[in-house]
Amino acid sequence: MKSQGEILQLYQHLQSVIVGQKRLLDRLLISVLTGRHLLLESPPGLAKTTAVKTLAEGVHASFQRIQFTPDLLPSDLTGSDVFDPKNGEFHFVNGPLFHEIILADEINRAPPKVQSALLEAMEEHQITVGGVTRALPELFIVMATQNPLEQAGTYPLPEAQLDRFMMHVLIDYPSKEEELEIMRRDRRQSTNAAPVALNTPLHPDTVIAARKEVAAIHVEAAVDEFVVSITDSTRHPGHYVDGWDEMIEVGASPRATLAMVRAGSAHAYLQGREFLMPEDIVEVAPDILRHRIIPSFTAQAQGLDAEALVQGLLAAIPRP
Repeated sequence: MKSQGEILQLYQHLQSVIVGQKRLLDRLLISVLTGRHLLLESPPGLAKTTAVKTLAEGVHASFQRIQFTPDLLPSDLTGSDVFDPKNGEFHFVNGPLFHEIILADEINRAPPKVQSALLEAMEEHQITVGGVTRALPELFIVMATQNPLEQAGTYPLPEAQLDRFMMHVLIDYPSKEEELEIMRRDRRQSTNAAPVALNTPLHPDTVIAARKEVAAIHVEAAVDEFVVSITDSTRHPGHYVDGWDEMIEVGASPRATLAMVRAGSAHAYLQGREFLMPEDIVEVAPDILRHRIIPSFTAQAQGLDAEALVQGLLAAIPRP
């Protein structure tokens, strides 16, 4: 756990920049510690972009924000071959996806063709253009923001792409006390232009080392069985909750099982533990499952959305 102290120092730095939003900051670090992608959903103005940019600065990672718009093209993400008239040859110009931490802002404002252009990069950590495959940086992570689907001009993400995001995190408005603190900090920054500095910035190599430590977190067999039961409950909800046989149209894939163990291990790591507990799994499970299950018409008719179904199943499964 040699890298844990530096990771926790980064967490404290994030807290010094972002008021409240503990859930957001936890999930950002879990994403970094697992190397898996994150989907953030909230109304505009809740510091998502600031948090991701501060995180990238803290680990000295190359950062690129991509604003998704209806006229965006796949080549705007991946790059393309450009003709050089001086030597009469084509050469490849890297697109923004070749950075280490990507903020895909308002990802669901671009049409599905552009959204699907991310699939290979997110799953394989590589990009293929013109028949040539190019590797992406080892640290590569996509942190996407999504506007609520009921807003005008948004497109639902394809199920295959949603499954590539390890977590789908819902962010709420700050409390009254937190918003007062935001106002106070804004006034202080207006009179003092110097930003809050991180005394000992991390390096991407430290993050890679921390990922190996997270992967080495001890997991008991009983916790493994608990995780599998959670995933199984999304496919056979009637076996766990009476009357729920027809409540879920599509359950979670095995990718959700792996994600719960990885994210739970990262959560345990942030708590200073070298072993995974059921409480870690329960903490991260809603963010991992809410975008991977599809409620049936029966559930919707009874007012049960994905969030309510996940909470009901977690409450019904005995903890080891």
